Amino acid sequence: MIVIGGGIVGLSTAMAIGERYPRVQPLVLEKEAEVARHQTGHNSGVIHSGLYYKPGSMKAQMTVAGARRMIEFCQQHNLPHTICGKVVVATEAAEVPRLEELQRRGVANGVEAELIGPERLREIEPHAAGLRALRVPATGIVDYGVVARCYAELILARGGEIRTNAAVTRIVREAGGWVIETAAGTVRTRNLINCAGLHSDRIARLAGFAPPVKIVPFRGEYYALRPERESLVKALIYPVPDPAFPFLGVHFTRMVHGGVEAGPNAVLSLKREGYRKTDFDARDAWESLTFPGFIRLASKYWKTGLGEMYRSFSKGAFVRALQRLLPELRDDDLTPGGSGVRAQALTSNGALVDDFSIQEGDGAIHVLNAPSPAATASLMIGEAIAERAGKSFAW
Repeated sequence: MIVIGGGIVGLSTAMAIGERYPRVQPLVLEKEAEVARHQTGHNSGVIHSGLYYKPGSMKAQMTVAGARRMIEFCQQHNLPHTICGKVVVATEAAEVPRLEELQRRGVANGVEAELIGPERLREIEPHAAGLRALRVPATGIVDYGVVARCYAELILARGGEIRTNAAVTRIVREAGGWVIETAAGTVRTRNLINCAGLHSDRIARLAGFAPPVKIVPFRGEYYALRPERESLVKALIYPVPDPAFPFLGVHFTRMVHGGVEAGPNAVLSLKREGYRKTDFDARDAWESLTFPGFIRLASKYWKTGLGEMYRSFSKGAFVRALQRLLPELRDDDLTPGGSGVRAQALTSNGALVDDFSIQEGDGAIHVLNAPSPAATASLMIGEAIAERAGKSFAW
């Protein structure tokens, strides 16, 4: 059994397969020199509660259960984490109905979400400002890179293997299985699971599967609060998200190892692993910019896109967006931070795929959309894939 991709979803899948089927020893193929180098290692580490997601969706169910499992896992393995709670803040009247809808979703998903006024908001976050807010006590923070490396240790301890520097270059179907050519040599397997994240659609095509989506990368850029101004934020402060997009808007996150991040924005990346504004890959850029789904999306939301790009190059615009939540924030309170790239699945008609998407092919399973909160839900996703594999594959 081969799992392609050594991010948190691929590792959780291999770990779940090893637990559920002790005779199966999974091999994880990772193209980088170590695991968790991309989406897993570049996010802000939030343990999401499941507040935002459509009730009954795979994302809602897996995130709510996954958050509980993640906390239990961290406790069991002594991994640093904190359940600090967060507030989602409405700063203008038009956002209040959306905030109330978020509470309804939260209640439907089994998430505690309390509507509060500005006085109670000030008690929780003394420097925040808003008309109303949602208090979500179950939200936490963790380091998902540390979590992923713990998954990797458990895989190895149970007899599995993780092969790094093993970028997949060719996949051939043969009688009874697959031949997979990698930068580290050729391997054979009866079944494969594609958890390649930013390259999941390409791996699917290499395996002869026609994915109904294309991965379009969006870069999220962060600033960091200067140490002397970190007291402005106690835990997590979020805006009310735009329901048209899967992005949550710029927000403040206190990190599990210390420090406070501010961001991210969401801009098209011209490279699937493009963490800098200047990063460019001709193939990646061409595939995104000529994809009919992206063209339709851009034509519909071009004003929003221009605003995100302007905020990417203008610190002042970034600060103004953050000042809606934290009016005391000043330009010189922020220093440049890191960035991450989200693997966003997009359909040919321009729809951003909101839910997790796991598709089955001939002797293969393809995880085609698993952006945030997939890290929170990773234990549940891995177990769901392992269950599917048990039903579909002959070991």
